[in-house]
Amino acid sequence: MAYRSFRQFLDALEQAGELKRVTVPVDTELLVAEWADREMKSPGGGKALLFEQPIVDGKKSEFPVAINTMGSRRRMAMALQVSDVEDVAREIQLILKAKPPTDLREGWNLLKQGIHLLHARPKSVRDAPCQEVVHEIERGGGFSLLDLPILRNPGRCTYARSGDWRPQCGHLPNASVRRAHDRDALATS
Repeated sequence: MAYRSFRQFLDALEQAGELKRVTVPVDTELLVAEWADREMKSPGGGKALLFEQPIVDGKKSEFPVAINTMGSRRRMAMALQVSDVEDVAREIQLILKAKPPTDLREGWNLLKQGIHLLHARPKSVRDAPCQEVVHEIERGGGFSLLDLPILRNPGRCTYARSGDWRPQCGHLPNASVRRAHDRDALATS
């Protein structure tokens, strides 16, 4: 069964000894990226890190930062809830290389290969843990995407915030973070 939330996945990582909690305040400007970089380069991909008190523009953010959660084969297998990620890779290869069946028996075998992937489809739900807190931007809720603890590593790359504003909903149902190259650093190099 899939994890019901990212929080539940983090709990599973912690129980398996794959998560380090960082309880001290850490600045997102350079330090979080540096800590994560060192952890990712350690043997086996290091551990996943959960920064409980990220600092954004000198202020503690209310949003913790989880990083390197998929940084090892073991954690990817845990996320997919399989014993080894190669199992999933083999299943996908079988489906991708499948040829149209020529008889009923081949059709049945092909159906059996793909039937368990039906659970992988996206599901629409009315309530989810990620909707426990809704910050309204346009109605003076005092929230901005700039309040999110976005990692920044000047000279290499930065991360851009974007949102999918839907006036009919009255709030921002989907906010995302994307990696973007730091144009200033590229212009000077």
